[in-house]
Amino acid sequence: MIQAIVKELDLRQDYLSDKNLSSVYFGGGTPSLLDEAELNALFEAIHRHFHILPGAEITLEANPDDLNPEKLQALRRSPVNRLSIGIQSFSDEDLRFMNRAHNAQEALKCLDLAREAGFDDLSVDLIYAAPSTSNEQWKKNLQIVFDRAIPHLSCYCLTVEAGTALHHFIKKGSAPPVDEEKAVWQLEYLMEASEQAGYEQYEISNFARQQRYARHNTAYWQNKPYLGIGPSAHSYNGHSRQWNKANNAHYRKALLADNAAEQYLQLIEVEQLTDGQRYNEYIMTGLRTMWGVSLETIQQQFPDFEISFLEKMQAYLLSGEAVAQDGRYRLSKKGRFLADHIAMELFG
Repeated sequence: MIQAIVKELDLRQDYLSDKNLSSVYFGGGTPSLLDEAELNALFEAIHRHFHILPGAEITLEANPDDLNPEKLQALRRSPVNRLSIGIQSFSDEDLRFMNRAHNAQEALKCLDLAREAGFDDLSVDLIYAAPSTSNEQWKKNLQIVFDRAIPHLSCYCLTVEAGTALHHFIKKGSAPPVDEEKAVWQLEYLMEASEQAGYEQYEISNFARQQRYARHNTAYWQNKPYLGIGPSAHSYNGHSRQWNKANNAHYRKALLADNAAEQYLQLIEVEQLTDGQRYNEYIMTGLRTMWGVSLETIQQQFPDFEISFLEKMQAYLLSGEAVAQDGRYRLSKKGRFLADHIAMELFG
């Protein structure tokens, strides 16, 4: 797989017009399983074709049970300078329900070990509204993060995807469905408690202390081009979206073939975006952030949608669900609960 990823990097070195990288993100799988030599091979391939800027954010997703002292020291020797840890909860009951490999003790310990190893730039993922997550446990989960002054926090409501084990259990009646009333309460508590603890809700699901925003994800929300490498990885160049098919075996076989360039073309799908699609995506992603959407950007890039945007936005300004200042339109705290609905109503 490492050889295949390196080959794809070689083939796609010209996808981004700007060779200067401000962020690199290892995720979408379990990259904390990579050993030091494998990680170094990936960095060597990146450096062959791109320039990682000084001070760039280089994030690796990690599971708590992978972060032992030896692994952390190996990561410290690499260019990785930020860890995104999929803790999900500090409750054993929650972790069993979510079928996670780690336990609550490992979740707590990995944060201390990461700090001891010299990683200060940490992000923690938590899930709320699981049937096993009481309101009291949700408070405890957040307080642990606040007490440790973790600089970045991502919180997601439990979603039930068709075809998953949880979806099957709910259909059988062996697991309760997501309680929407509890989900709203836990989101409200998250917003209030994080603000009191000094965190900014800079995106619907993301919170940061002292402006430690995730630069990589912020680039997505601000519509900047990015290159995704690996099975099922997505890329965006401003005008089209491209993604690799999600099949590890086919991916490896194609990219390790003698005619890899030809074989790779069978792995990808490309969607050319219309002006309407680009406008809708700008509205959807922009309104999720504290920066909102810019009228100037709409006028310059999507002039055909300006009148419609202003007319539709008026209702949300009057209801207090959106605010306008200095040519930027943002959702209020009230409006953040309806972010997806409001965005869809504003679509062109």
